Amino acid sequence: MQPSEVSRAVAAAVSTASSLALAVDDAVVLHDSNKLTLRLLPCDVLARVAPVAHQVARFEVELAQRLAESGCPVAALDPRVEPRAYERDGFVVTLWTYHEPVTRGEVPPADYAGALERLHAGMRELDVPAPRFTDRVEQAQRLVADRDRTPALADADRELLGDTLRSLGRVVGGRGGAEQLLHGEPHPGNVLATENGLLFVDLETCCRGPVEFDLAHAPEEVGEHYPGVDRDVLRECRLLVLAMITTWRWDRGDQLPNGRGLGAEWLGRIRAELGRDGPDTRG
Repeated sequence: MQPSEVSRAVAAAVSTASSLALAVDDAVVLHDSNKLTLRLLPCDVLARVAPVAHQVARFEVELAQRLAESGCPVAALDPRVEPRAYERDGFVVTLWTYHEPVTRGEVPPADYAGALERLHAGMRELDVPAPRFTDRVEQAQRLVADRDRTPALADADRELLGDTLRSLGRVVGGRGGAEQLLHGEPHPGNVLATENGLLFVDLETCCRGPVEFDLAHAPEEVGEHYPGVDRDVLRECRLLVLAMITTWRWDRGDQLPNGRGLGAEWLGRIRAELGRDGPDTRG
């Protein structure tokens, strides 16, 4: 979120929670990206705030409710208030149950895979409209092609990313295998280790596609514990996802700490992968 918007976003969250009879004396920023994530105290609520023009909060709220009701491992909305998206001062605010993180190292791959498998099982039972994963690939392609939004991207790197996104998007999208509703970005940053087990957050990226697309966001060891994985599709999805997240790092509006450094590192990984056994990106 732009620095000029942060204080307004915090005020919108505090005002919304207070109007719902939740006690708020302090707001601690937990994460700042395209939306602001806050811990409101002393009521201990997790507030997520996004500009009205750049959010899908209603979809996320409805999906989270349905998944939680079916026992899926997802974070739930705060039960003390009506579960919906609240608009205030140009922002949309959603209020969630705050979970104190369990202090430990990396999530065991078997646990990660098991939680993701349960999430996928619940998602298969839902009939909700969602974009196909190829829509997100096309968004990355448009970003690569937009020199105004990616001015620091060198021509050779722009060509590499554009060719990789086009080729692998076509390959994975044309395989014709089973597809279902997915989380969209179940990377470690969207997995909470809580006293009640692993919970997935940030459902706004949901899309339809092969489960290997979701697994491509998780550490490599997780895929080894997920049953029925097509290893060829997973390898292709990993490179496709790497090209996508590399593209986001070159957006001039990207606010990820050291994002540009990560983008340069990941470009090197893409080149190494393609040089070893990658697809023909000139097709």
